[in-house]
Amino acid sequence: MTKPLKHIFILALLAYFCFMFGNGLVSLTIPDEVFYAQTAKEMLQQHTWMSPYLFGQPQFEKPIFLYWLLKAGFLVFGVNSFAARFFPALFGILGVVAVYLLGRLGFREDKKAFICALVMMTSGLYIGLARTVFTDLIFGVFILLALLSFYWGYVFARRKGAGVVLFFIFSALAVLTKGPLGLAITALTVIAFLAIKKQLKFLLHRSFLWGLLVFSLISLPWYVLMFKLYGNAFWSEFFYNDHWRRLVEAEHRVNDTWYFYPFSAVICFFPWSLFLLISFFSLPKYLKQKENAFYVFLICLIIAVFAVFQPAHSKLISYIFPLFPALALLSGGCIADSLKEEKAGLWFTLALFLNLLLILLIPVALITAVFLFRNYLTQYMSSPGSIDWFIFIFLAYGGLTAYFLFKRKLLRGIYSLAALLPLALCLVPFVHRDIEPYISPKLSCEYLLKNYKVDGVILSSKFFVRGVRYYTDKEVAVIDIPGTPFFSPHPVPFLNTPEKVREFLRKQKVTYCILKKGNLRDIEGIIPGEFKSELLKLVGNEYILKIEPLAK
Repeated sequence: MTKPLKHIFILALLAYFCFMFGNGLVSLTIPDEVFYAQTAKEMLQQHTWMSPYLFGQPQFEKPIFLYWLLKAGFLVFGVNSFAARFFPALFGILGVVAVYLLGRLGFREDKKAFICALVMMTSGLYIGLARTVFTDLIFGVFILLALLSFYWGYVFARRKGAGVVLFFIFSALAVLTKGPLGLAITALTVIAFLAIKKQLKFLLHRSFLWGLLVFSLISLPWYVLMFKLYGNAFWSEFFYNDHWRRLVEAEHRVNDTWYFYPFSAVICFFPWSLFLLISFFSLPKYLKQKENAFYVFLICLIIAVFAVFQPAHSKLISYIFPLFPALALLSGGCIADSLKEEKAGLWFTLALFLNLLLILLIPVALITAVFLFRNYLTQYMSSPGSIDWFIFIFLAYGGLTAYFLFKRKLLRGIYSLAALLPLALCLVPFVHRDIEPYISPKLSCEYLLKNYKVDGVILSSKFFVRGVRYYTDKEVAVIDIPGTPFFSPHPVPFLNTPEKVREFLRKQKVTYCILKKGNLRDIEGIIPGEFKSELLKLVGNEYILKIEPLAK
């Protein structure tokens, strides 16, 4: 087996553990995982592959590709959390391999490319997105594959035609995953790169015409079909509400700051955040080199992502995921170069030791938690003894990492640091039962359906409503006093005044509710004199309530 194939095999195996291990243990979480899964589930029920459905009505918040994957997963594995998370994990593995291949093209060094892929695979946001149901990882991987294809054609003249056509194919799939931004990011990156290198003539090739044709054949038919079937309803929701409105209006106002994305990118790159900062300070040195094309290419990708997402007022951390391959290649390359030096630089060594201190703080924090919250852990944790095991494991892990660093075995120290978050994932089988009631309404829904005959509409808090629909398949209504409707239209009753709640309750003989504490208090202030309520069960932070009219 050649070295590249060996590296790819090792990376795929490690990525399988990072992204697939325990994927089905925790139920789908609220509010977003169940949103995507419910859409695919309703497509399955409606026997359609083209029209996304939610709450029994077509919805167009995102294009179709993720729903195709989710529906395929449900058909193969059944409707469950593993099936929903299978394809994001699979794309996570694919993305790691793609970063390795792009690193080999750019750096011409197998070891450096391997370290870059390892950094990508073990960064916080990458692991998080590869283990959950979102569009962003799949979207980002398609952008990565498009740029890998372009750079392959750029480096090898004989592969130019194939590289350009593949660039358009993956860009088209990105457009089917999250919309026109899929082409905007890839095109901006390539055009900016060629302009800086004064090679815009690269675009004057017949393969670009073929590529545009293939792009159109892949990306446009679904959009044309939706416009034909739904007309202005599709145009209004998809292009106006979910693109233009997000550009000019903040869905999450607290995120609408100039520093949100730069700060988030650094923090979410943990445990490689310090190395990322060092790599940016080292950039001028690399850009002065004669063979600097790859670094220019990576910078163009970063600029393109910020140019697309920074002006928009609606900001979420996951939106800027497409720049993470560039961050991994910059920081991984910087790490590899530092390791080659006989005496590693001061900042590189300091970053390693600061990360070691952080590793050693984990068992200290666990020991503190055991002493301060022993009664709570014993009462509420299903396996409180597992904490003792993890204290021992992290102490041993921290000691081994310290040994590598003090013995100047820096490469082993880097590999040890890469194991931090994957090692933390080993906690999942021991704590998933304890955290699930706080992140998913599955247990509440199961309790309600098992013990009571639910014939009417379930009243739910806004944050829980998607999950309640997913886990019960019942009609739902939202209580949110005073509240604003969902940013994207949801065809469910939205009760944001006491009178609307009373009117809703009058129409039902019995109303079952799954509420957060604040909405429970709202109900308690609304029903006296006309209705009676009974608290059936508290599951995590979800109050299961039964409301009936008072006998006249």
